[in-house]
Amino acid sequence: MAEIFEQYMDDFGPERIILVHDTKTGMKGMLVIDNTARGPGKGGCRMAPDLTLSTVARLARTMTWKWAMVDIFMGGAKAGIVADPKSPNKEEIVRAYIKALKEYIPSQYVFGLDMGLNERDAAVVVDELGDMGGAIGTPAELGGLPYDQLGLTGYGVAVAASAIAENMNRDLRDTAISIQGFGAVGFSAAKFLAERGANIVAISSVDGALYDPNGLDIEKLGTLREKAGDRAVLEYSAKKAIPLGKELTVNCDILIPAAKQDVITSENVKNVKAKIVIEAANMPTSSEAQEYLHGNGTFLLPDFIANAGAVIGGGIAMDMRHSVNRIDKDDVYRAIEKKMSANAKLVLEESRRLGALPRNIVLNMAKERVLKAMEQRGRISSRAVYK
Repeated sequence: MAEIFEQYMDDFGPERIILVHDTKTGMKGMLVIDNTARGPGKGGCRMAPDLTLSTVARLARTMTWKWAMVDIFMGGAKAGIVADPKSPNKEEIVRAYIKALKEYIPSQYVFGLDMGLNERDAAVVVDELGDMGGAIGTPAELGGLPYDQLGLTGYGVAVAASAIAENMNRDLRDTAISIQGFGAVGFSAAKFLAERGANIVAISSVDGALYDPNGLDIEKLGTLREKAGDRAVLEYSAKKAIPLGKELTVNCDILIPAAKQDVITSENVKNVKAKIVIEAANMPTSSEAQEYLHGNGTFLLPDFIANAGAVIGGGIAMDMRHSVNRIDKDDVYRAIEKKMSANAKLVLEESRRLGALPRNIVLNMAKERVLKAMEQRGRISSRAVYK
């Protein structure tokens, strides 16, 4: 715990770190509420056997900036359960986690979905809480907004990539794109980009990677994915297989890391050939790698902007939590299109104008909004220390 405070504690947060454990189910969980100056904490809950408190704390801070950048009045938070999402007693683990945190949900934290959890799990959460307003991402049958089914994050990634390509005078129909990740985000981004005419030349899952300079058949991959999940890449074509990790360095115009954090580092960044990087995953690129890409003329759209599609959808869902009306998915898509396109263009224009690293531009914008909220609430007495 001391390490987390020493490494991540600053004037923004975290405000609260909660660790929970249940001996009967073996559940081990955590909740990091980073900053609530702009509203109650909101961020997805991740389930993974190797999840660490450090990762959850970093992601909670990412959510603080992400909510600020889309200008929706929620605070940064992140939750986590240390368990295998394929566990046969997954529901019992989730229920034990929610029971342990009932004091904080939804008064201080609104439950959402991240890696390892799905709409069914969100339904279990609201059942355990006895409060439909305690979680978003619930199934459509419960009046919720099913993120994965609608591919909201991937849709936002596609919108952002299209906006950047357009403003860099690139025709998306002549653009080669490589995507690391075959989950809800990676695959939906591939699907929406293919629908816009882009050429998806590479894609990967935890089981393998594919590359075809003439373009992969995304519709075929989608059909295989429904049957075989991540193993679809193995069933697509042995002739198109490449070593896992190679998808980051193939010849392409746009690279979209959409899997996990820390995949583009100082060790492999010099082999990245793309001139546009869209961070669909959270924290996929190290600071050293970002500096190198910027100096090499590659534009990187930071995760705070690039993967905010579901955040925008989540904001709409938050407003509708207690409504008896069904959320209109077309309204959600239109809101994502408008906000994502405008933010992507803004960061590109400011990066060109200032010659600054895109992430620094985004951070400065987000920090300014959070600081203003903190100042209004009386949480800081002077802003001189931040200048």
